Amino acid sequence: MSSDRFPITRRGILGLMASAALPMPRALAAALEPPLLAPLVYEDMLPALSDRVPREPRVVKLAEMGRQPGRNGGTLRMLIGGSKDIRLMTICGYSRLVGYSPTLEFIPDILESFENVDNRVFTFRLRTGHRWSDGHMLTSEDFRYCWEDVILNKRLRKGGPPSELLVEGQKPRFEVLDQRTVRYTWHGPNPDFLPSLAAPQQLVICMPAHYLRNFHQKYQEPNRLAGLVKEQRVDEWVDLHIKMSNSYRQENPELPVLEPWRNRTRPPAEQFVFERNPFFHRVDENGAQLPYIDKVVLNVSSASIIAAKACTGESDLQATSVDFTDYTYMKDAEKRYPVRVGLWKATRGSKVALLPNQNVSDPVWRALLRDVRFRRALSLAIDRDEINKVSFFGLATPSADTILPDSPLYKPEYAAAYANHDPAAANALLDAIGLANRNDDGIRLLPDGRVAQVVVETAGESTLETDILELVGDHWRDIGISLFVRTSQREVFRSRTMGGQIMMTMWPGLENGVPTAEMNPGQLAPTLDDQLQWPAWGMYYLSRGQKGQAPDLPEAIEQIRLLRTWYQARSDAERTAIWEQMLSNWAEQVFSIGIVNQTRQPVLRSAHLRNVPDTALYGFNPTSLLGVYMPDTFWYSEDTA
Repeated sequence: MSSDRFPITRRGILGLMASAALPMPRALAAALEPPLLAPLVYEDMLPALSDRVPREPRVVKLAEMGRQPGRNGGTLRMLIGGSKDIRLMTICGYSRLVGYSPTLEFIPDILESFENVDNRVFTFRLRTGHRWSDGHMLTSEDFRYCWEDVILNKRLRKGGPPSELLVEGQKPRFEVLDQRTVRYTWHGPNPDFLPSLAAPQQLVICMPAHYLRNFHQKYQEPNRLAGLVKEQRVDEWVDLHIKMSNSYRQENPELPVLEPWRNRTRPPAEQFVFERNPFFHRVDENGAQLPYIDKVVLNVSSASIIAAKACTGESDLQATSVDFTDYTYMKDAEKRYPVRVGLWKATRGSKVALLPNQNVSDPVWRALLRDVRFRRALSLAIDRDEINKVSFFGLATPSADTILPDSPLYKPEYAAAYANHDPAAANALLDAIGLANRNDDGIRLLPDGRVAQVVVETAGESTLETDILELVGDHWRDIGISLFVRTSQREVFRSRTMGGQIMMTMWPGLENGVPTAEMNPGQLAPTLDDQLQWPAWGMYYLSRGQKGQAPDLPEAIEQIRLLRTWYQARSDAERTAIWEQMLSNWAEQVFSIGIVNQTRQPVLRSAHLRNVPDTALYGFNPTSLLGVYMPDTFWYSEDTA
């Protein structure tokens, strides 16, 4: 037997014994156990490590990643803005059937292996001996239950299967091949399947059947089910099952999970304690089971003071609820507290962007906003270098709203498109449109005689937006366009944008600025109702023509056509070509007016915490915030660094 997998260390001996199925003396087993679990193993309340991890666990080779193998123990404190933010543990824990590596390549994680044939036939194989956090075996029955008893149950899924499981409205053929192997087969390509499994809010196709049958009408005795409905204070068994099965937001401490840590606190609470999953499936190169850290404690705080609290040592790891505007203060805290602050690169296509609403109801403004010359003029008028210096200390990159150089699809011309400061060109475009007349204040007049005042709505959640808009207002005034800022709650202005009452919003740019050809380019086309530059068209696509409005702008229709072609592509070369065409169209049409990207996201950590990258990519999609960098490998050292 090769010793490459388990070097001859104390942990390596454990790995060798587990692989060879050799008996292990209780004293040795207890000595090798994480301190939190050792007493449970000693009292026979928990199996020894050799019986807890799969026969072939996922081996994380930290040295190859430039990190150090660590040691078990310790409690990690984080601050959250409300109980709903416990979902950060699922996002950052990032345990997935198939996940992204730090270089954004698909790798099996929970799965031992997967096979993909033409994006149409997917075969998944589980690890032998993999267990849920309560010790029950993970098997193909957990996939069958999720598919047949949940996804296909018309009461639990009133809208039918999620869109990621449909190809041209048709669901896949699901097969159980054996206790460890399942297969999904579609009649045509489904390139969204693997990315949806690797997503921050993953597509759920596997559930702990042994536990959830207790709350399902098909399996539970009626009187007992009625008692559980009453006990959980819900209306019927459907609500009960949904409540007890929510794995994205772990509010049910009894729900078995496959994450590195499991919630032990039932909401409502001001503090949530997550303990290590004793059956987690990853080990380091020495055979030590991950996660290294025993507990994660999430303390609820007002979001507005999280940065200040983190800077006084009340958080051991903080990236959420802090922004670049907090960086100077956070960096200064290093002089007084054992904390360190790194700057990660945000993956958004633009930190903030101006989104001209193509669906605005005012016919005069609608005609203007749909005229690409008007959008280009507004973009050319913005002095992005000034905004970068004033608001980002010159550390960001002036750019259109597009993908970043970190993406293999990046081309410099996408970032440069109409992003240079050229007021003369902007004035010429506006004159050519027919906006040559101005009032006594130098503001251009619309064809119906009104002044050309663009009203930009924001959620009012950031002073950064206000500061940037003040500068943009000055730039636009120089070309005869007035800017007025209105703030309202995000739910309100989203609905008003959908109703055509808002002409322009300020919102973050493209969510995924580091795509690969395998990722869906739908963010470049009207596909969702929360795309504020064309929400009615997005709703039309999302609802399959049942709601919203059919797009009638040729350039937007072309993006949808290209997206549909991407779905049918058979090779990476084809998918890459489609991405490039959509990115080129997006840049030329200026559907979103970007300001700067490659902004920096502060990530604060305890000076004792190891394996946290000093620099990395940071975003919700595709990196799952900290997720792809594997917080289960973070560990505490007595020394500071």
